Formats: sequence, structure tokens, C-alpha cells
Amino acid sequence: MNATIHAPKRPTAHPNLILGICCLSLLMVSMDATIVNVALPSIRDDLHASISGLQWVIDAYTMVVASLLMLAGSMADRFGRRRVFQTGMVLFLLGSLLCSVAPNINGLVAFRILQALGATMLNPVAMSIIVNTFHDPKARARAIGIWGAVAGVSMALGPVIGGALTDSVGWRSIFWVNLPVGILGMLLAARYIPESKAAHARRVDPIGQLLVIIILATVTYAVIEGPHAGWGSTTIAGLFGAAVLALIALLVYEPRRHEPLIDVRFFRSAPFSSATVIAVCSFSAFSGFLFLNALYLQEVRGLSAFHTGLCTLPLALATILCSPFSGRLVGSYGTRPSLLASGTAMLISALMMTQLTATTLLVWLLLSYVLFGIGFGMVNAPITNTAVSGMPKAQAGVAAAVASTSRQIGASLGVALAGTIVGTHIHEGFAQASHPFWWLVVGGGLTVVALAWLSNTRWARDTTSDMAHLLEEVPAGAPA
Repeated sequence: MNATIHAPKRPTAHPNLILGICCLSLLMVSMDATIVNVALPSIRDDLHASISGLQWVIDAYTMVVASLLMLAGSMADRFGRRRVFQTGMVLFLLGSLLCSVAPNINGLVAFRILQALGATMLNPVAMSIIVNTFHDPKARARAIGIWGAVAGVSMALGPVIGGALTDSVGWRSIFWVNLPVGILGMLLAARYIPESKAAHARRVDPIGQLLVIIILATVTYAVIEGPHAGWGSTTIAGLFGAAVLALIALLVYEPRRHEPLIDVRFFRSAPFSSATVIAVCSFSAFSGFLFLNALYLQEVRGLSAFHTGLCTLPLALATILCSPFSGRLVGSYGTRPSLLASGTAMLISALMMTQLTATTLLVWLLLSYVLFGIGFGMVNAPITNTAVSGMPKAQAGVAAAVASTSRQIGASLGVALAGTIVGTHIHEGFAQASHPFWWLVVGGGLTVVALAWLSNTRWARDTTSDMAHLLEEVPAGAPA
């Protein structure tokens, strides 16, 4: 693990104060995601947006975060964590302000991209600040637990606050709530967070970074715009072809770098590969779930934005309650019980949603929301644990970053698939048109259950040991 160089240029602050400042950024960024979902129908009415336009409002954000997450961590280690954190805060606040005055859907998407650029410099860098502030392992674990709790609370607050603001003031006000929180965080960070850098920062990998952006952008664009351009059109075929070529180039280029953006040797570990697939499956299901239900409750059931937020509150509360329980379960019994519970709960919830109609009983909906919240709450701790377990200490941070990137890729893919599937079958009615997506989520739940068993077998643990030995003995870029 790299040593950290501290420059004590600010008043000495209690570690808990630094933790609180970092949690402000998490509160702001996490709440922003669920607030926007609840406001989508109002945005569509006001800006005359299509379903694909609403998909881009969500996916432009998650795609940029997924693409630049690891780069932001590297830049913070090189140029200073506080400096990058403050830069991210400025960009996020500027993006939020511009989103609130967007004149059309294209402008809103563009300003969401600016928001995302700021977000990439906030949560990953804030976590790095926390890790370098709390040196005692127990204190660090407690701080990370508080961090996770704040994420759950912000997700719970988002739909309710977003619904209330959308109904009373208008959808533009959902971006205003970021301003006072962000300004307070920025001022406190400038005064109390000491600057820190890594003694040896990882080198920037511009070619690898460009290839990752090409892969994510082309796949997302093709999936969202496929129904409109035609799946057999030259444009869509060309986009998928470009994604395949970029992926091949990435797999060929990255092993030849001394410090690659993505060390492909990680994927020789069955548990690590399983964690990546589980992250994509669970977060694509979660993002698609929020996207479709926000539209269904308001467009089909006629609920207000505020009541939509209240309906999704059981999902958020279940997630809040199950997340710390899952962490304790992983610590005591390993990842298998949590993953089995997660996959099973998501699977049952999705099966219930395959019966969705325009008049489905509200109690049936709420039960499915609770089950999905349980499944989603149980999955986060084992994803991170599985990704870093058995890794050499020097590689654990990079492995965790790959797992976080997989979450964002899943979130982007889920909204793209959900909107595209519904748009393709919309002539059947919104509720019926969503059924293929819920069956896709059922398949994702089955995948999580299967990988829960596979990733905890003796064979899987042996692949991690072999991979860890390879990382320690053979530098990246050298032939294995």
C-alpha cells in the first residue's frame, strides 16, 4: 500500500469532522439519483421528451461516472485528494445549477454530463480521504459503516423530497437542493481537510481510458437508440461493431502496460469475476426497477410525484436495514449467505412484477418493493468483499474501484434496457410492455444465486490464490 504524504496546511480537524464533510458529498450525489427518477414524468411533460430522452437523462450521468471513476482516483493520488474533491464539488454544483435552468431535453442531458464529471471526483476521492484519515482498522471500519448508512438514508430521502419538491415547486427545484449542501461541504473541505497525495501515484492510461469510454458510449447509445434507428441499421450495427473492436483492443493493450487502467489478470480469479458480474446484474436490475416504477406509478396509476416517492420508500427502508446486517453476515459467515438471500429476494420480486397490470393491488406492489429492497441491501457488502478478498494489499484498492465501476456500468445498462424493452412493446400497454424486463431481472437473480455458490467453492478460492501469486511475482506488462 502506498504511503501517503500529508501537507498540514489547515487547522487540525477531528477525524469525525472530516468524515462528516465527506458524507455531505455522498448525501448530495446519492440523493440526486433517486430524486431525478421520481421527477422523470414531469420532465417529460415540461420538455416534451421521449422515453429515450428520459433514458439519456439517467444514463448520460451513470455512463460518465462509470468511464472516469478509476481515472478520478488516480488523479486524486497524483494532484492531491482535497484539490480534486473541491474541483469535483464545483463541477457538480455548476452542473446542478445549469440542470435547473435547462431549456430542453438535450440541454438537460448535457448538464447531467457536467454533473457526472463532478461526481466522479467526489465519492471515490472522499472514500480515499476517509481511508487516509482513519488509520486504526476498527475506526476505519466504523467510518466506512457510517458512510454506507448515509448512502442508504440519502436514497430513502431522495424519492420523498424529490416528490414533494416536484409537486409543490416543480422538477427544476430538485437540483436546487444540491446547492446549499455542496457549498457547505466545499467551504468546510477548504478549511478542515488536509491535503494528501500518494507517494507513488499510478500512471494515467489515456489509451485504456479512451477505449473504456468508447465501449460504454457505443453500447449505451446502440441499446437506447436501436428501436428508433432500427436494430439492423448501419448505424446500430456500426456502434456494436465499434464496441467489439474497442473491447478486443483493450484486452490486447492493457496486459502490455506496466500500470494498466484495468489489470485483466484480476479476472483470472473466479470470485473477482463473479463479483463483477453480480454487480452488473444487481445494479442494472435496481436502476431499471426505479426507472420503470417511477413512470408506471405516475403515468399508469396516476399517482403524484410525492405519493410515488412514498410508495418507493419501503424499498429504500429495506435497503437501509439490510445493508449493515449483510455486512455483519459477511464478516461472520462469508459472502455466500448474503448473496443467496440477495439473488432469491430479487428473483421473487421480479417474478411478482411479471404479473404487473394497470390495476395491480397496491399491497402487491409494496411487497415486491420490500423484497427488492432486501435483495439490493444484501448485495453491496459481498460484492466489495468478494472483489478484494485474497488480493495483495497493494491491489485491493484497484480491485474495489473495478467493482464500483461495474456497479455504474450495471446502472447505465439497466436504464438503457428497461426503456428500450418498454418502448419496443409499448403498443401492448406500459404494464404489459415491462414484463420482458422483469423476466430479464429474474434471470439476473438466478445468476446471482448460481455465482453465490460458484464463487465460494474450493476451486474458486484456488483461482484467487493463483492470481494473487501471479500479481506479486509477475509485473503487469510482462509475459505470464
